Amino acid sequence: MLIVLRDRRIRFALGLLLLFVAEVALLADTVPAQRQARIKDIATIEGIRENQLVGYGIVVGLNGSGDSQQTAFPVQTLAATLLRMGVSVPTSAIRVQNMAAVFISAALPAFARSGTRVDLTVSSAGDARSLEGGLLLMTPLYGTDGRIYAEAQGPLVLGGYSVSANGNSKSVNHPTTARIPMGGSVERGVPLDLAGRTTFNILLQDADFRSARSMADAINKELGRPAAHASNSRSVELQVKAGEDVPELLSRVEGVEVTLSPKAKVVVNERTGTVVIGGNVVLQPASILHGGLAVNIVSEFEVSQPNGFSNGSTKVVQQTQVDAKEKPVNRIDLKSGSTVEDLVRSLQMIGATARDVISILQAMKSAGAVEAEIEVL
Repeated sequence: MLIVLRDRRIRFALGLLLLFVAEVALLADTVPAQRQARIKDIATIEGIRENQLVGYGIVVGLNGSGDSQQTAFPVQTLAATLLRMGVSVPTSAIRVQNMAAVFISAALPAFARSGTRVDLTVSSAGDARSLEGGLLLMTPLYGTDGRIYAEAQGPLVLGGYSVSANGNSKSVNHPTTARIPMGGSVERGVPLDLAGRTTFNILLQDADFRSARSMADAINKELGRPAAHASNSRSVELQVKAGEDVPELLSRVEGVEVTLSPKAKVVVNERTGTVVIGGNVVLQPASILHGGLAVNIVSEFEVSQPNGFSNGSTKVVQQTQVDAKEKPVNRIDLKSGSTVEDLVRSLQMIGATARDVISILQAMKSAGAVEAEIEVL
């Protein structure tokens, strides 16, 4: 159907409407991306957490790959262990090639009770070459208060190996660190009584006032009452009614989906040259000039041989060549509305390395062309 607008006022109003729609669409493209996430994935409940345990013990059964005689404490540990078992052996008569001193770490889960099994990580404390085939003897695991909370024992499982013969060696992964799945047995749990609690604090992993307010609104909508309110940018306080089933309340709260507005962030690892740019990073118009100077110095040694029957002598002469090449300046123009994809594509076109990208991003941040937080690991 063809409609002819003869009135100038109608055409003018329609033009303004189309311009308004275009501006709204442009603003929609620049609004930071939002996402939905469950509370259990982005927050924790204060007080309900794991507790770290640590212990010191010995691993036996190694095939000559244990600690050497220069490491004194494994010998002392073995002598003390044998003495507790009624065997008295002088430390000078002990050879420790088939054993290694290790540290054991584990995490005591919340609400753990006596008999709960936990995973263990075992790491060599001396100069053992490998823990392959070893058996961890019974070792107590201590908490930060110095009390014993678990016992550890079992065969080790390695994710690597180390082999040597005739002066040649090959090592894969870390043969001095191993795991014992379900090798720890909890002897004492950390008491945590939920009955009688009137309030709980829900802690966001990333502090943000908007996310905290959104979480409180979502909880109140799910429960049908004003039970939650944001205390600050990280904490949301949850009120418990008298006689309410606390585990059921927390299970409902953890399953609530919350609308998040994550921060625009660029993560840089200068040690490995890794750069991760978030999808909601906003770029401002900028012009980037990037170039470099490469200098190569090559030294060659030549033998100067004199002619026969001459009085000259044979000498080694060093010939040095210096070659300097200045790379042409590469230019990148970022126009208004440019995205991270445009920046990455432009950097790839000029052959920028990961180190170059890190320097360029830091310079753009200083110039105000990147609206994001740059985190350097």
